[in-house]
Amino acid sequence: MEERRYHTATTDRNIINLNRNEDVEYWTNRFNTTRVKLKAALNAVGSEVENVEAWLRNR
Repeated sequence: MEERRYHTATTDRNIINLNRNEDVEYWTNRFNTTRVKLKAALNAVGSEVENVEAWLRNR
């Protein structure tokens, strides 16, 4: 069975880019959330990781 690796580096660790599947996979796994919730967070607070993380934590 192939091991899935979620620790792959993103292009920029401070910004979340929904246009890169690798970024979406990395951040949804890191925050234990869905793509839909990740997108909602980005729409609400922008693409900076610390803002997205805080928004998701408070939901």
